Amino acid sequence: MTAAADSPVDPQTSETPSTEHEGDSTAPATDHGVSSPEGAASAADPAAESGSWGRVDDDGTVSVREGDAWRVVGQFPDGSPAEALAYFERKYADLAGEVTLLEVRHRRGGASASDLRAAAAGVMIKVDGAAAVGDLAALTSRLQALVTELSAASATEAAAAKQAVDDAVAERTAIVEEAEALAARDPQTVQWKQASAEMSALFERWQKHQQDGPRLPKSTGQQLWKRFRDARSTVDKHRREFYAQLDEAHKGVRQRKNRLVERAEALAPQGEDGIAAYRSLLDEWKAAGRAGKKADDALWARFKAAGDALFHARSERAAADAEASKEKIEAKKELLAQAAPIVDEKDLARARASLTAIQRQWDDIGRIHPRETERALDDDLRKIEQSVRAREDADWKRNNPETKARANDMTRQLNDAIAKLEEDLADAEAGGDARRISEAREALEARRAWLRALGG
Repeated sequence: MTAAADSPVDPQTSETPSTEHEGDSTAPATDHGVSSPEGAASAADPAAESGSWGRVDDDGTVSVREGDAWRVVGQFPDGSPAEALAYFERKYADLAGEVTLLEVRHRRGGASASDLRAAAAGVMIKVDGAAAVGDLAALTSRLQALVTELSAASATEAAAAKQAVDDAVAERTAIVEEAEALAARDPQTVQWKQASAEMSALFERWQKHQQDGPRLPKSTGQQLWKRFRDARSTVDKHRREFYAQLDEAHKGVRQRKNRLVERAEALAPQGEDGIAAYRSLLDEWKAAGRAGKKADDALWARFKAAGDALFHARSERAAADAEASKEKIEAKKELLAQAAPIVDEKDLARARASLTAIQRQWDDIGRIHPRETERALDDDLRKIEQSVRAREDADWKRNNPETKARANDMTRQLNDAIAKLEEDLADAEAGGDARRISEAREALEARRAWLRALGG
C-alpha cells in the first residue's frame, strides 16, 4: 500500500483517512488479523498479527479484540500491518505504564490515597474505549482492584487527616490561650522585656505551626487567628501604655535628679565642709526614684563626681594632718614610755605627780591624725591613769577619818560582843547544855569573822 498521509488515523478524532491504492479502489479488503491457526495460515503478512489482541485489515484499519468481539481503534494506511499494530501497541504500553506507576506509588506509600484514586479513575476513563491494542480488560481489572484498595486507604487517610486537623486545632488553640493569658496580665506587674519575648515566641510558634501543620478549616483558622491577633494587639497596647507612663514618670525623676546634681556641684567650693550637705542630698537622691538606665547612669556619674571632689578634699586634708602629726605621735609615744613605770611606783603621791606632769605635756602636744592612732595612744595613757586612780581610791578608803571612826566603833562593839559570847559559851559548857554550846560557838565564830574583816 502507498501512504498518502503523515500519521495513522484514530477513529475517535475528526480526521478522515486519506488512502490511495495502486490497484482498483474497489478491491475487496483482506483481513490481516488472525484469530485462529487457520486464519494465521492464510494471512498475507505474518506481521499483521498481534498475539490474539489486534488485527489489521487491508485498508489499514486496526481493531482490538475485546472478549469475542473486535473494536476498531483506528487506521494506519501509510505503513505495513506490523507498523500499524506496533503503533497501537505502544499506546497500550503507555496505558499499562500509567497503571503500573500508580500501583508502584501505592505500594511504596507516601502518596495521598485519595489523589491516587482520582488518578486511577482518570486512567480508567482513558482505558475504556482506548485506541490501543492489548489486554485492555486486564488493565481495567487491575485499575478496579487498585481503586478498591485506594478507597479503603482513602477512608483511613481521611480519618487520620481529620485527627491531624483536630490535633492541629487543639495545638493552635493552646497557642491562642497562652497569648490571651499574657494579654490578661496586670500591665503594672508585667516584666515587659520578658513578656515581649514570650509573645514573639508564641507568634513564631504560630507561624511554624501554620507552615508545617495541616490546613485548618477556613472558619476555624480565621476565628483562632482573630483571637491571637486581638491578644497580640492587647499586649502591644498595654506595653506602649506602660512605657508611655514610665517615660512620663522618668521625666519627673530626671528633673529632680538634675536639680540634685546642680546642688551637689555647687558644694565644690566648700570642700570637706560640704560633705554633710552632700550626704543629705544623697538621701534625697535615693528617695527620688528611677529615671531610666541611660539617664540615671549619666546623672549619677555627675552626682558622684561632685561627691568625690568633696571626699577628695577631705582625703587631702587628712593626708596633710597625718604628715603633720608624725612628730606629735613620736612625742606621745615617748611620754607613754615615761609613764609606764608609774604603775609600779610605791609612793602614790609621787606617782600622781609624775602622771599629772605627763598629762600636761600630753595636752600641750595637741590633737593628732589619723584619729585611730590618737585613740590608741589615749587608751594606753588612760590605762595608766586608771591604775593610779584605783590605788588612790583604795588608799582613801583606808585613811578616811569617818571610815576609820566607824570601823573603830564597830570593832569595839564586836569585841564587847565576843567577850559576852565567850562568857555564855563558858556557862553552857559548865552546864553541859549541848544546844547552848552549839549556838554560842556559832555566834562567837561569826563575830570573830566580822572583826577580822575590819582588821581587828
